[in-house]
Amino acid sequence: MEELVGLREGSSKKPVPLQELWGPCPRIRRIIQGGLEWLKERLFRVGEDWYFLVALGVLMALISYAMNFTIGRVVRAHKWLYREIGDGHLLRYLSWTVYPVALLSFSSGFSQSITPSSGGSGIPEVKTILTGVVLEDYLDIKNFGAKVVGLSCTLATGSTIFLGKLGPFVHLSVMIAAYLGRVRTKTVGEPESKTKEMELLAAGAAVGVATVFAAPISGVLFSIEVMSSHFSVWDYWRGFFAATCGAFMFHLLAVFNSEQETITSIYKTSFPVDIPFDLPEIFFFVALGAICGILSCGYNYSQRTFLFFLKANGFTSKLLATSKPLYSALAAVVLASVTYPPGVGHFMASRLSMSEHLETLFDNNSWALMTKNLSLPWAAEPDPQKLWLEWCHPQLTVFGTLVFFLVMKFWMLILATTIPIPAGYFLPIFVYGAVIGRLFGEVLSVAFPEGIVAGGRVNPIMPGAYALAGAAAFSGAVTHTLSTALLAFEVTGQLIHALPVLMAVLAANAISQSFQPSFYDGTIIVKKLPYLPWIRGRQIGSHSVTVSHFMNCALTTLAKDMPLEQVIQVVISTDVTQYPLVETTESQTLVGVVKRTHLVQALQTEPASWAPGQQPCLQDILANGCPTQPVTLQLSPETSLHETHNLFELLNLQALFVTSRGRAVGSVSWVELKKAISTLTNPPAPK
Repeated sequence: MEELVGLREGSSKKPVPLQELWGPCPRIRRIIQGGLEWLKERLFRVGEDWYFLVALGVLMALISYAMNFTIGRVVRAHKWLYREIGDGHLLRYLSWTVYPVALLSFSSGFSQSITPSSGGSGIPEVKTILTGVVLEDYLDIKNFGAKVVGLSCTLATGSTIFLGKLGPFVHLSVMIAAYLGRVRTKTVGEPESKTKEMELLAAGAAVGVATVFAAPISGVLFSIEVMSSHFSVWDYWRGFFAATCGAFMFHLLAVFNSEQETITSIYKTSFPVDIPFDLPEIFFFVALGAICGILSCGYNYSQRTFLFFLKANGFTSKLLATSKPLYSALAAVVLASVTYPPGVGHFMASRLSMSEHLETLFDNNSWALMTKNLSLPWAAEPDPQKLWLEWCHPQLTVFGTLVFFLVMKFWMLILATTIPIPAGYFLPIFVYGAVIGRLFGEVLSVAFPEGIVAGGRVNPIMPGAYALAGAAAFSGAVTHTLSTALLAFEVTGQLIHALPVLMAVLAANAISQSFQPSFYDGTIIVKKLPYLPWIRGRQIGSHSVTVSHFMNCALTTLAKDMPLEQVIQVVISTDVTQYPLVETTESQTLVGVVKRTHLVQALQTEPASWAPGQQPCLQDILANGCPTQPVTLQLSPETSLHETHNLFELLNLQALFVTSRGRAVGSVSWVELKKAISTLTNPPAPK
């Protein structure tokens, strides 16, 4: 259909489009359009990434806040039902247990029915992706809905199941970053770049942490420590910018909803500023760090061993393979029954949420001294002004409830990590570490009831400060990170204990990293995800190991002068994705790489008939357009194991060819590297 035209008034009968003729103020529209084009040009000069990073931070903050808002009301509804259902123990028990059982069963069934990759934490898989490994469909946007719904159901169980949202939010944020990256590529009109994609994914991981704790600085550092073996300085501004936007938006929503008067820390504390701690207390903080390090080794080992047991056991492995909702329901029944308040939960403050746990544990006052020679009755309902009384039981002292909490939650947390649902595992271990620190601080407050004398002044022991150090030290030891110290400062708004808390975290990490892999690395090992283990610096003989000791010498090469019959035979008998291309069969000089898909396509399209007397060879196919790639990086047989390991981690490589004076002599992939490191760590027994 021809475009309708009209005549501009006062013109020389020049036809113009009807849209322009009847559009309001065409000159103003042209000016506005020109201004927008000018603004777009200037923004692109600054860098086209920044507004995608703003969108990433704002979107994740909105999702995090909306989830907290909704879940908070669901949890309060469950508590109201538990209070109003009556005094009958059977009805109260059913109201306490059936609710989380139904939620976890639905969470497991719903998320697993859409995609199995939506279950679990998500951090081990993201860490694997950031090393360059492609996990099919893991970052597909269709997983987003399954993860959000499943995580909402998990968090709606409250402290009954005792799980958080950090890991799933990292996964959600990385999915959004991947989607925005694809939108950005189409908007800018540039070809897809693996490097650019990794930059946005790294920023997404930082935003995921920042929007959970509203802590942008520690969010970036934690994501770097946990999910990146090497991190480009160029990516810092992306991570900090997106994380700051997310954290600011999260705080802003809380202020607009009247949950906060102004932007403040999530778990606000009020430790004395004049003399927060005495010099002799540094020794106690280091000792607390050592205790957290030892306990973290036991926790990581037990959790990994239990996961292996579930996979090896016939009944549980079959249950997890065919009836995940049933396994989730059984685990939920056990955990909910233990936390039932009139029962065993009476001795472990089970009526408090994880947020309330931290608020009470960071209290300045010593509960042991406040309740000394007192017998406090157990209140029918928690007192909002004195939530710390939930840790005091008439039959047990404060020490009894704290010890009982540590013993019970140790195996309960391990059991909770095996449930196939979207869930985070960082906040529970953060709370667990706070209880360790609180117990340690209460012991010190009883040992030194008047405080420690230093410089002629007597300063009382603050158990809350030790709870802060314990939370940072234990969570840092479990995850092998130091940024948990900064996270503890950001969520509490306290920097006055920076030195002792950091020393406790260092002591805990020194022990845990020497004996056990981190929680997330252990999950990678159990799930058999591709990973490169560390090379311990003190490993005897590791520096003398070279590529010639562990490279794969069975290398299938294709020579340019190789007849097509041999080329076809090689392609049929092997299943590698690419072949090293050498100059001649005799010289074996490496000149490039040809991909299997390109070679098969070229062989299928090659004419069947050739000129009389002509013997077709690979060179003819290459000359007719079969693409090859140059080898920009290669190893020498004399390259050390450490240099090879650093190259693979720094450049996110999967395999490299080994050449000697230009001749292709072998290859090295993750398989050979892992085998070499394993041989050093666990040398074979002498025959």
